[in-house]
Amino acid sequence: MLQLVKPLPTLSSMTIAEVLQLVDRLVDQQRGKHLNDLEKTVVQGLWQGQTYSQISGQCGYDENYIGDVSRQLFKQLSDELDEDIKKSNFCWTIERVINSQFVGLVNSPINWCPPHPQTNPNPSIADEEDPNNQTGYSDLTLAPKITQFYDRTLELQTLSDWILVQKTRLISVVGLPGIGKTTLVKQFVDLNLQQFDAVIWKSIKIEPSLNPLITDCLRKVAHADLRFSEINFLEFFKVLKNHKILLVIDDIQELFRPSELTGQYQSRYKDYKTLFQRLAEIEHSSHLILISQEQCQEMIGLTGELDPVQFLKLQGLTQASILSDRGLKDQSSWSQLIHRYEGHPVYLQEVADLIKTMFSGKVSDLLAEEGIILTANMKSQLGDIFNRLSPLEK
Repeated sequence: MLQLVKPLPTLSSMTIAEVLQLVDRLVDQQRGKHLNDLEKTVVQGLWQGQTYSQISGQCGYDENYIGDVSRQLFKQLSDELDEDIKKSNFCWTIERVINSQFVGLVNSPINWCPPHPQTNPNPSIADEEDPNNQTGYSDLTLAPKITQFYDRTLELQTLSDWILVQKTRLISVVGLPGIGKTTLVKQFVDLNLQQFDAVIWKSIKIEPSLNPLITDCLRKVAHADLRFSEINFLEFFKVLKNHKILLVIDDIQELFRPSELTGQYQSRYKDYKTLFQRLAEIEHSSHLILISQEQCQEMIGLTGELDPVQFLKLQGLTQASILSDRGLKDQSSWSQLIHRYEGHPVYLQEVADLIKTMFSGKVSDLLAEEGIILTANMKSQLGDIFNRLSPLEK
């Protein structure tokens, strides 16, 4: 008996909601996690034929970061559909998949129309944070939310190569306060969350004790019942060996004694020294990123080509994109301004606001002033850094 079949949507008739629903399901099936808000914005922009620069202008992220997010999505879609998807063929590939008689027969079932009643393409925050709804566990409570990201493509690629290719076990990211260390690492985490069995972010300033970190790994990753077992390094190392875990510990400098040579631990934090040493020495499947203003002694002499340890010293920015949305005039002077403040992101943003207020936005007028103008925050930060130095370092 002949049956009439309702035609599937075409490129011209498909709504962005329909496209987002399909891409969300494909990505969820590949990595076990739905699209986040930024990824939805990127998909919508790609579908509408926008450039990375246009998408960047809409959401406030750096153009290079938008490109990184897009390439991650292309890779996940390529793996799920077993095709080579890129920016140039994204739209017609999605159209062909939707219109294909094989919809629902790609690597995992896709019920295009009607949607499955239990599938929610826009899960609530509670659903996204529930570890039972995901293949892995993540605790990013203390991680910052990235709103803007500038000029760190090379550093991002370096972190990716060290962790995902070279399997580096211990990485130290060091630099001045406000230089962008935490932002860089969070950017890497956002782009690669699905690469790990678990991701845990810790801040020494907020939670100095090591026990909560070990407890989280034992309970949430290894599902250990700590009522009948003690918290110890041995069990913790077993978890790190048997699972691919990314641990990020921020504000490492808080572990060290001020006014002494770099990297001298306070007596109450000796357990951290033991942890860092062992994670560099023993074989395991996990990765630890330390974010600090000061270098750990454990890193010194262990950053050879064959060592499982790497050290990244973050320098200032060099491109003028950080000033492009600050309302400044005489763009030809921007590079000189960046050079004067050594590309420090926070300092550049503060001095840009100062130029708008005191110099009517004219960068050249500030540059004409003798010496370097420092804001109150700059003076406070530089004073804190100086006070942490030993007499010899001063």
